[in-house]
Amino acid sequence: MGLALLAFTCYSRPMSIPPPQTTLVTHTRVSCDGAQDGIPAALGHPRVFLEIDEHGYVDCGYCDRRFILKGGPADGVDQSELHDVASGASTATD
Repeated sequence: MGLALLAFTCYSRPMSIPPPQTTLVTHTRVSCDGAQDGIPAALGHPRVFLEIDEHGYVDCGYCDRRFILKGGPADGVDQSELHDVASGASTATD
């Protein structure tokens, strides 16, 4: 039983890895359609609108691109130390 508890403890912590792509932005509301270098929007994902909150960044739930608010609390921070923040995503068009 002690070994099972140890295994659970070791693997229950989230492993943080840097996001595949980060984009500095100047507004708290951003959109993402998966387009990036070499991948046109038509081959990406549905456009979603994301809201950056008090963390200063938000992650796209489809492609994991991280949008960082320029001058915000996450600007200049080691991105692998931050947890995923995907709240505020919507597919509504404004």
